[in-house]
Amino acid sequence: MKKILLFVACGFFALNVATAQTTKFGHIDSRELLKAMPEMTKAENDIQAYAKTFQDQLQTMSTEYEKKVKEYQAGEKTMTDAVKEVKVKEIQDLEGRIQSTNQSAQEKVEKKRQELLQPILDKAEKAIKEVAKEKAFDYVFDSSNGSLLHSRDSDNLLPLVKAKLGIK
Repeated sequence: MKKILLFVACGFFALNVATAQTTKFGHIDSRELLKAMPEMTKAENDIQAYAKTFQDQLQTMSTEYEKKVKEYQAGEKTMTDAVKEVKVKEIQDLEGRIQSTNQSAQEKVEKKRQELLQPILDKAEKAIKEVAKEKAFDYVFDSSNGSLLHSRDSDNLLPLVKAKLGIK
């Protein structure tokens, strides 16, 4: 009975060793892949151009704010309390509009970034999965985020995925 149990245990051990040896690992630097994709450059340029429209608007508002503050400071000594109160309120209102516009601009730019980048990220992920499936990889690790500490026994999929996407 002990011999049979020992034989079965050795069989499971041998099966596990054989299975572990057939597992195929690969890695890819997804950041490098995305940089190589031409549509990524276009998307980044579009995002920068979109953000620039808000920067220009905020710059105009900031210039107006600075002008109002200087006018207030220059004429403060000769203003009546009622005029001072009106001028301070104008400055505070403008400051609030600048903050509101800045927050709104950041949200809109982030939304635009998601709209433009998501299809590119999806395309890259799809290509990685297709290459992994075609080349029978069990696991593919992303080395761009620094979590891959050692890759001696894994294959770099970056050239294969670039070829799949038609990137040189």
